Amino acid sequence: MTLATSAASDAASGVQPQLVIDRVTKQFGEGPGSVLAIDDMSFNVMPGEFVSVIGPSGCGKSTLFNIIGGLLDEYAGDVLIERERIAGPHKAVGMVFQEESTFPWRNVIDNVAFPLELLGVNKSERLDLAHHFIDLVGLKGFEKLMPSALSGGMRQRVSIARTLVSKPQILLMDEPFAALDEQTRLLLGDKITQIQQDLNQTTLLITHNLTEAVQLSDRIVVMTYRPGKVKRIVDIKLPRPRTSDVVSSDAFGHYVAEIWSDLREEATRGMVDSESAQRGGSRG
Repeated sequence: MTLATSAASDAASGVQPQLVIDRVTKQFGEGPGSVLAIDDMSFNVMPGEFVSVIGPSGCGKSTLFNIIGGLLDEYAGDVLIERERIAGPHKAVGMVFQEESTFPWRNVIDNVAFPLELLGVNKSERLDLAHHFIDLVGLKGFEKLMPSALSGGMRQRVSIARTLVSKPQILLMDEPFAALDEQTRLLLGDKITQIQQDLNQTTLLITHNLTEAVQLSDRIVVMTYRPGKVKRIVDIKLPRPRTSDVVSSDAFGHYVAEIWSDLREEATRGMVDSESAQRGGSRG
């Protein structure tokens, strides 16, 4: 699906996008040493939709994540939530990072309840909410354990519960399963799909993993190599509810092959660029 077709479809449905990325451009530095990370990126995310952004290493995925999350505020273009331009962190956006981010000195329930503690929510209410989201991510019975007693996948689920407990309108995730083995990634994908459907959560996932993107998404935004642009937007028309069982289907394999065809050219460009830079450095 082209960007124009996607925009026309959104307009025809009468539903307004919850998140709008409109001609976003970000350059780091000035002069000959500057880097144009992303260039004129535009796409929408509809309420309750799960959209993945996928691209080769160095395409600007994490830069886009930081702009949408309000961590980078000097950029050209607009990021809008409910038609309001983002200027710094926004209360509607919850963020889950690639790096494991539990507090090692707090047990599971105190980790999850921490954002509510900062907001001044009384102890009884915040513990009730923390229990609810711990159960939602499949960690019931682990409330009193410290992070050191948990696997990497379980710690990442604690981080997700801690983000969800504040009930953000938009969940923004930057390669949250990158450090995990493939089996754990698939199983956590099942859990994320279940949570997203239960909460009708608008979700934007930044990833480089084709299987993960196809397993989870309603649409996939494919990025070019640097400067990152929208190369194509792919509708994933696999039935929901969706589990990791779908990975073995012919339709799933077709989507993975289709997206890899788009990415292969961009990944090759990135590899050639990296090799050229290394050769230049060795001559210097």
